[in-house]
Amino acid sequence: MGSGGRMDCCGQCVKYSMFVANFVIFLGGATVFVLGIWTLVDKHFINELLGTNLFSGAVYVLIATSALVCLLSFFGCMGAAKEYKCMLLTYFILVFLIFVTMLIGGILGYVFREKVSQTMGDEMRSSMSLYGSRRTITTAWDETQQRLKCCGVKSYSDWRGDIPQSCCQRTLNGYKPCIENPSPENIYINGCLEITSSYIRDNAAIIGGGGIGVAVLLIFGMIFSCSLFRMIE
Repeated sequence: MGSGGRMDCCGQCVKYSMFVANFVIFLGGATVFVLGIWTLVDKHFINELLGTNLFSGAVYVLIATSALVCLLSFFGCMGAAKEYKCMLLTYFILVFLIFVTMLIGGILGYVFREKVSQTMGDEMRSSMSLYGSRRTITTAWDETQQRLKCCGVKSYSDWRGDIPQSCCQRTLNGYKPCIENPSPENIYINGCLEITSSYIRDNAAIIGGGGIGVAVLLIFGMIFSCSLFRMIE
């Protein structure tokens, strides 16, 4: 490290700070990775109704980059421990690239929050005509209506009398009879557009906020790696 005791002390402080920063970055990356996987697995049933790949694209970006962040945090700790300038420089460059990618992914999540209602209504209405003839659309509608307890776009009347059984309220043994005589006692009266839009916006905020949060943490990794790089002779 440096030639004087003060420089040695500063260098050790920066080194340990980089260890701590990379540990926090690892935890942040792991959190976003888990959130991303959970989002894809838990929200797959509405993918056919979204009308855009922006949300899933942003999630895939954050999953890939968060996995790289977890691996890179170990690389940063190794560079600090061994005091290899080449390793620290490589770490800085990779962290910067991941920082930009993760920040873009997080911003895309927030952008999608504002666009979801605009695209989803039209997509849902157009997909209703394919219900029963296209398996993916049928499954998407059935799972959406059952899991979110909704029916149609704005109400069950959107189905124009051809009400799916998934609109009927569940019982312990199956479904209440609602197809012939729908009423608030046997059918989900709320439309799916508002519920699904709110559902997606909330989850986009979580995944987008997580990506932006980890991107901010990466700034500290870049600062400490740059400082340590300059202190190593």
